[in-house]
Amino acid sequence: MLWTTVFALQRRQRSFFDEDEPLPLPPDATEKTEFVFARLRYPNIRASGIWAMRGSWTVDYPKADRQFVQGVRRLSRLNVRSVEQVVDLVSDDLFDHPFVYVVEPGHWDLPESQAKKLREFADRGGFLMTDDFHGTFEWGIFTSSLERAFGSRPIVDLENSDPIFHVIFDLDERFQVPGIVMFSTGQTFEYDGVEAKWRALRDEKGRIVMAICQNMDLGDAWEWADHPQYPERYASLAYRVGINYIVYAMTH
Repeated sequence: MLWTTVFALQRRQRSFFDEDEPLPLPPDATEKTEFVFARLRYPNIRASGIWAMRGSWTVDYPKADRQFVQGVRRLSRLNVRSVEQVVDLVSDDLFDHPFVYVVEPGHWDLPESQAKKLREFADRGGFLMTDDFHGTFEWGIFTSSLERAFGSRPIVDLENSDPIFHVIFDLDERFQVPGIVMFSTGQTFEYDGVEAKWRALRDEKGRIVMAICQNMDLGDAWEWADHPQYPERYASLAYRVGINYIVYAMTH
């Protein structure tokens, strides 16, 4: 009922992939708030063919970001800016944000200098949320850049009891959140990423510095939460996960 109320007025009949007009800038876009949703801009790995057309820091941008922050505003007490902020690893602006969202990291290719900046961000208390990458091939690309930053630090599977799943919403029951590709494939997974993986990278004290959402597409769920054909159960979980991760980042 809660999520139906949040999005009922936004849902209207239209086709997937039919984009609306460019999003207007909200009147409070420059408001000073306690939290700003930051999205990472990164260099892509070189590729060819259809695969090269997929995967970029701009995927779902900016609609997913703006719809998500509206949900954060409504479903938490956080004072959140209505407009996202793009940050990158060549500027110290990165350090102004405790939480940074990384989409499609199965296509990123961080040079040594940017990998070191990523590590510095984490060591200084930053938190990253990675999302929307699928299967073993993209996992290999993702971890190649990650190893330049964190070396052999292990990636671990998160237990249901981990505090990150309980800071606001209790998320013991989680499931794969698909992108809208499911409407053309009839599947909730992409490539060989059949099972959703909730993983993390921790620092020496056990704090999660990177929450890894593999084989799922929370960004699509945020972006299309207002679409009548996108199932509400997926959008609901995607919002709850994102809000939990933000609150964890700001309190741990």
